[in-house]
Amino acid sequence: MSRNPLRDPRDRRIPRLAGPCVLVLFGVTGDLASKKLLPAIYDLANRGLLPPGFSLVGFARRDWADADFAQITHDAVKAHARTPFREEVWQQLAEGIRFVPGEFHDDVAFDRLALTVAELDTERGTGGNYAFYLSVPPNAFPLVVQQLKRSGLSSPPEAGEGRRRPWRRVVIEKPFGHDLASAQQLNAMLDAVFPASAVFRIDHYLGKETVQNLLAMRFANTLFEPIWNRSYVDHVQITMSEDIGIGGRAGYYDGIGAARDVIQNHLLQLLALTAMEEPLSFAAESLRAEKEKVLAAVQIPDDIATGTARGQYAAGWQGGIPVRGYLEEDGIPADSVTETYAAIRLTIDNRRWAGVPFYLRTGKRLPTRMTEIAVLFQRAPHLPFDATDTQELGENALVIRVQPDEGVTLRFGSKVPGSAMEVRDVNMDFAYGESFTESSPEAYERLLLDVLIGDPPLFPRQEEVELSWQILDPIEDFWADHSGGPSHGPEQYPAGTSGPASADRLLARDGRAWRRI
Repeated sequence: MSRNPLRDPRDRRIPRLAGPCVLVLFGVTGDLASKKLLPAIYDLANRGLLPPGFSLVGFARRDWADADFAQITHDAVKAHARTPFREEVWQQLAEGIRFVPGEFHDDVAFDRLALTVAELDTERGTGGNYAFYLSVPPNAFPLVVQQLKRSGLSSPPEAGEGRRRPWRRVVIEKPFGHDLASAQQLNAMLDAVFPASAVFRIDHYLGKETVQNLLAMRFANTLFEPIWNRSYVDHVQITMSEDIGIGGRAGYYDGIGAARDVIQNHLLQLLALTAMEEPLSFAAESLRAEKEKVLAAVQIPDDIATGTARGQYAAGWQGGIPVRGYLEEDGIPADSVTETYAAIRLTIDNRRWAGVPFYLRTGKRLPTRMTEIAVLFQRAPHLPFDATDTQELGENALVIRVQPDEGVTLRFGSKVPGSAMEVRDVNMDFAYGESFTESSPEAYERLLLDVLIGDPPLFPRQEEVELSWQILDPIEDFWADHSGGPSHGPEQYPAGTSGPASADRLLARDGRAWRRI
């Protein structure tokens, strides 16, 4: 990270800038690269957050020249960048774009990659600082990492006189294994090549402004903290719903399912941030330590059969258009028992949250695309009103909307204008788009910049990953043991509906109901 000796560290008006470096992107032909990563790199450059010598190297099994990859990047930027296209910014970025063709098992290709980044050090002053982004299938992680070690790319040279030692960092996308054992194997493989401080596990949800605002809302205000506990909170609902099917992800998704794909990482991270104690600071060690305490205290249901629900979307209607069921999707076996909907009831065994259930749910082919954290408060113990006065009054709720309409809603009861005493629910609403003149950066902008700077608070470390698998593994094992026969697989739910009936029964047993999707 570049440091200005004249800058007061307390001055937050000047943004953090990345220092000289090369970003090597594996998997440049995928959707993630074209729709998120390449546009995010341009947006960072457009905001002046990348150094002039920043360089981008693509690696893929394509017979491309540098100019071909530059054109691919240009097209992705024009189609998906958040900020306006400026020719002068693009030209500066394009000067540092290189491409290395090859396959992951090809030693010669990785030797060529090592030569390419060394040339960039000389031509553009990148100083031997390299970040490797593995936007590749999880089964390719070990091969790529071993090739980085063999070619010497993972090991920076010793610092010269009067200079800092160059850094090397590796970024891996989820899933971080498919269970606890595989996550531990992956970590051991990474530990053998990179120090723990150089491994960045990307969970793009943690880069979203609204998720970070959850911490600001809780700990920068005295309004919420006194009631953020079992004395006032009735339960918490954390939801990620999608209105799309699996699309072209059949090869990845089948056998993985909704719980491994979303609950193990995204939703358990949101749970940890919602339930954690106040950290000593927002430094990585303090923030991660508090999240780990929460995950270690999570308890799964005693009866997994009644404390969880899973479903699989069937044919139905989505936005007025007929859509196929999961079993009719291309590449999906007709007897697949992979769930596309999962709901789980969890509790946290500590003083703050004892007895407060946390309900997590995620699904595909639901009515809307939405991610939110809803904290629902206990009903008032005494209402000096007639039942008819408050018959439409629900629970007070604080809802943090993560996407797509980022913001916060507070729901409470208010008297209806008129001569009668009638109380109805009303909302106070904060929306990012209305309250701030600057639009929120994409999650990948923030996370990529943090990688290049070396700032790790938003990246879960291995302990968090393993604790999350310890929560989910017993549930997955139970589901696997009870998947035999047509009556024991995931419950079918029509596309475009809010999920299987078993999910509604899950909350109904506790006298509660899901918020409407």
